[in-house]
This record gives sequence, structure tokens and C-alpha cells, in this order.
Amino acid sequence: MLKFYYHPTPNPLKIALYLAETGLPYELVPVDTAKGEQHTPEFRAINPNGKVPAIEDDGVRIFDSTAILLYLADKTGQLGVAPELRGELLSWLMFIGTGLGPFSGQCVHFHHMAPEDLPYAKNRYMRETERHYQVLNDHLKGRDFIVGDSYSIADISAWGWAIRAPRVLGGEGLARFPEVARWFDAINARPAVEKAYKIAEGETFKTPGDEPSMRALYPSNFVDC
Repeated sequence: MLKFYYHPTPNPLKIALYLAETGLPYELVPVDTAKGEQHTPEFRAINPNGKVPAIEDDGVRIFDSTAILLYLADKTGQLGVAPELRGELLSWLMFIGTGLGPFSGQCVHFHHMAPEDLPYAKNRYMRETERHYQVLNDHLKGRDFIVGDSYSIADISAWGWAIRAPRVLGGEGLARFPEVARWFDAINARPAVEKAYKIAEGETFKTPGDEPSMRALYPSNFVDC
């Protein structure tokens, strides 16, 4: 059975939604990143990069949310796209995986987590995050889905970060990007979304904030140069 290594953060939630949408059987393996469980030798054997999500599928390891979504869609034939749209799908997945996601994450880090107030970094990552959302907003004009005419892993991938828009962008959240907001509301209303949010119901995860959790989440910050 597929093993799903999970923590309730944007990238793992994408995989949680895919599993909820498709009904694939899986075993949930919680990984408490604030406790440093992603750095154990056992988990590093699954993902050498020490990040969640990751899956094991009959001895095959796959890590990184984009790789996992592509792997599962290719294997099952569910929530992929027609062959002629493959290039479009890959383009938007990489746009999210190398742009929207990382810039959103760094925006949160420098606005909410960094020990120093760094105006340049805060401005840089906020402006780039807003730019990525504007690109997506312009693309979604007249569209219900990111690629083609049906719901796909591209929508799931973008949804994983859009759920954190209020924290990433500030109080207005997606209000400045009405096409993204319309699209997000439609995705977020899907019944599988509630299942995805509840995938680890009953599990507890440490709230980060103390020094041990900061060392677990950002170990390179504590390495002497």
C-alpha cells in the first residue's frame, strides 16, 4: 500500500487533496517537522532532502509535491490531462513549483518568522509573490481551470498555496486577484477538500516558535559559517 508522509503544510496538503479526490488507498505517516522528524535517517532514506511530502509506492520512493502529483496522475490516469495539453500542464506545474510556491514560502518567512526585520527581503518576496498571482489571475480570465477544460493536478498544486493567501499576502488575501479568488472558491467548495483538511484528524503536531523547532525547520541558519 502507498505510504504518505505528511505534515499539515501547503505542499503535503496537495497530496492529501489528490488522495481524497481519487480515493486511492494509503497509509498515513505523520512527520512532525517542528520536532525534526524529517531529519531522521529513516525519513532521509525516503527523501534525502528532508522535506515533506513524500510517498513510498511498492518500494518506489517519490519526493517533492510536483513529482508526486505527476507520478500518481500518470500511474492512475486520474486528474491528468490529454496528451496535447501535457506541455501546458508541465509549464504551470513548474510555474507553481519553482515560482509561486517558493516565493510564497519566503514571503511568509521574512514577514513572520525571520529573527531580523529585513525590509529589502520582505519587499522582494512580497512583490514577486504578487507578480506570480497576477500572472495566474490574468491566465484564469474566462477559464474555470488552469489547464484545459477540466480539473487537474495543476489546480490541486495551486490550491495548496492559495489556501495560505491571507497569511502570505496579508489581510486582503486574494481580494486583489479576483479571477484567482473565483477559481479558488470553486476548488475549495469541492467535497474532497474537507476530507483533505481532516486527513490527519486526531494527530497532533508541534506549533513552531521555540528555538528547538526553529533549529529543526531552518537548520542551515544555525550552522557556523
